[in-house]
Amino acid sequence: MKRDDLIMVCYSDIAGQVRGKGFPARDLEARLKSGIGWTPTNIMITAFGPIADSPWGALDDLIMMPDPAARVMVDFGDDSPPEHFYLGDVLHLDGTPWDCCPRGLLKSALAELEAEGLRLNAAFEHELYYEGALERIGSGYNLDGIRRQGSFGQTLLYALREAGVEPDSFLPEYGPRQYEVTCRPALGVAAADRAVMVREMARAVAARLGEKVSFAPMVRPDGGVGNGLHIHMSLQDLEGRPVTFDPDSPTGLSRAAGSFVAGVLKHMPALCAFTAPSTVSYQRLVPNKWSAAYNNMGTRDREAAVRICPVNGVSGTAAAEQFNFEYRAADAAASPYLTLAAILKAGLEGLHADLPTPDDTRGCPAGESDDHWRAKGIVRLPTSLDAALAALAADPAASSWFSPTFLDAYRRYKRCEIELMADLTPEELCQRYAEAY
Repeated sequence: MKRDDLIMVCYSDIAGQVRGKGFPARDLEARLKSGIGWTPTNIMITAFGPIADSPWGALDDLIMMPDPAARVMVDFGDDSPPEHFYLGDVLHLDGTPWDCCPRGLLKSALAELEAEGLRLNAAFEHELYYEGALERIGSGYNLDGIRRQGSFGQTLLYALREAGVEPDSFLPEYGPRQYEVTCRPALGVAAADRAVMVREMARAVAARLGEKVSFAPMVRPDGGVGNGLHIHMSLQDLEGRPVTFDPDSPTGLSRAAGSFVAGVLKHMPALCAFTAPSTVSYQRLVPNKWSAAYNNMGTRDREAAVRICPVNGVSGTAAAEQFNFEYRAADAAASPYLTLAAILKAGLEGLHADLPTPDDTRGCPAGESDDHWRAKGIVRLPTSLDAALAALAADPAASSWFSPTFLDAYRRYKRCEIELMADLTPEELCQRYAEAY
């Protein structure tokens, strides 16, 4: 059967849903210059169907502009059409950035960081649920767990490499039918682009195998730890030299990196509204589940919200080039652009205030009284999306990170999501998120 090649221009919206428009491949050269029309209210389409109360209604028009540096073209060698799309930015008709485009928000935050003489190197570590795997109790990290997922992992690694994402690892995780995929870090907006590509390539591979994959924070009430998203970060100067590591620091963090992390921890309750933005996200963020329940920092501690990661002494790579910290209070119900933009804004608050490096904790803070930890600036993270939105409203700095228009749209969206999920049973709730993500 004959067909005309189709290319999509896409962006990741408020809830991390990848939406866009397609055009004939023969029009690519023109579309790279002119983009394609878009509508403001499209960002208010929820992951569950209904459109949230929109500040724009039926009014106004925008342009979605493809980024040539964020192109995906993957031919799977079967009879299916290739995956061919561009990630891009949403702009006003005059070409200026739209203040509600998550990718544009990240670019703005990165520009602020660069004004401080720093650049961000980051990698997103994804956990996912693959429905096509044969379930077996106790198969976490098991060689048989690789056999039981068939060709999904191998095909995914191929797709990622073809898409320009450098895959690093693929493994059976602790949960049933749960797997983890990681990629190598990238500078700036490319790190978030890669996160979108990982998710979409996983979905593309699963679809071609007649199966489904989900990045939902929880896919079933008895799903154990759920699917987390860990973001590894390090800082560089404008010449590309790593500046995160200080061998004389008790934590290994340099003065700048310590201030950055301090800002992240200080504003983390508000950050959760952006980084753990679903009603099921908070089933993961509980003590003693190897996720993040408090705004604490720990060295090689998987209960910490920010983990100082290990340095491999036998790799032959200098410690300064390896050294990084990991943000753990996140999941894939969020746009990776918005997640990274919010973390950067919090880190910039710490840099501007020259905050001291946080104390290094050991183990879950739930073992001590809240008063003990509160004196050290460590508090329990929100336990619901409602509470996270309240923390955002109560944090004047966090409320100033993005434009009033965007914050209004974001709150409307999340209030709609809370209402849509309010009367569902735990099983129905997890099923809805599993289908949406």
